[in-house]
Amino acid sequence: MNSRLTTSLVLQILRHGRSSALCFSTAFSSQVIVRRSGTIGRRSILGVDAWERSFGSAAPELAKADADADAAEKETSIAETVNREVGSRPDTGAVVSSYWGIRPSKITKEDGTVWPWNCFRPSDTYTADLSIDLTKHHVPKTFLDKVAYRTVKFLRVPTDIFFQRRYGCRAMMLETVAAVPGMVGGMLLHLQSLRRFEYSGGWIKALLEEAENERMHLMTMVEIVEPKWYERLLVLAVQGVFFNVYFVLYLLSPKLAHRVVGYLEEEAIHSYTEFLKDLDSGAIPNVPAPAIAIDYWRLPKDARLKDVVLVIRADEAHHRDVNHFASDLRYQGRELKEAPAPIGFH
Repeated sequence: MNSRLTTSLVLQILRHGRSSALCFSTAFSSQVIVRRSGTIGRRSILGVDAWERSFGSAAPELAKADADADAAEKETSIAETVNREVGSRPDTGAVVSSYWGIRPSKITKEDGTVWPWNCFRPSDTYTADLSIDLTKHHVPKTFLDKVAYRTVKFLRVPTDIFFQRRYGCRAMMLETVAAVPGMVGGMLLHLQSLRRFEYSGGWIKALLEEAENERMHLMTMVEIVEPKWYERLLVLAVQGVFFNVYFVLYLLSPKLAHRVVGYLEEEAIHSYTEFLKDLDSGAIPNVPAPAIAIDYWRLPKDARLKDVVLVIRADEAHHRDVNHFASDLRYQGRELKEAPAPIGFH
């Protein structure tokens, strides 16, 4: 019976249009199958794209729903227009873009100018600690320490052969690798916390912040050095291999994994120190600092490339200390959650 009433109702709508539809009792409206059509603001009945609002007392509610849908369609259109028209800021050259068609919220700096980045917020910025000890070295003591140290020294050989003294390209490649361990460690600790129903002592956040910080190093270096096609291909190969190797290594021995990262950071400090020597000698031009670096590290407006390398080197020294500390905790048989992660991981 219900099927017959529905069929009769649809036929009346098709024959007589809206006036006939409104003559039916609202009791029959619940029998009508309504679905959204592909166009925002329109409705369909059983595949017919000529839906005329609704019946009886349901009309005001559907009219309001259609009005809301029209407004949503208009906002989406505006967001897409903004996304297409957004470009480079002439004052800094910084690119402002939306993500997934979502219009970015307007944020201003302390001086009242518009914040040009949506990949990080003013709260993520900081001033690097340049007073950190750059000469600190963890002397290998255990067998695993020696394995980690020798592995990192071995990996440095092909890097020196390929890049030689092109420290801009070397730094770019280094950061694509350095951003992997924090993400892998944070992810695995996150899953461990879920499995064991226990806290992480802040180490999940600390390691993910390390990964994000290293990624910002890369975003800065890409502004300075434009990688060639074969260097991009090399990044794909190295990252694909390193991610999987480090993932397995962290599962087998987190202590060894953190020790490897600690020694990698020591090598990064050495590379950036050589980078600074070439900047001082004039072998590498001391160009103006990229806009993203000035905002991320709160550098002066007239900062140069040397200032950027100094703050990045300080970050690497901090990552060195934290990873060696994490490895020592594992060596002592203590979980990372038993010792709170360092505050202000940058």
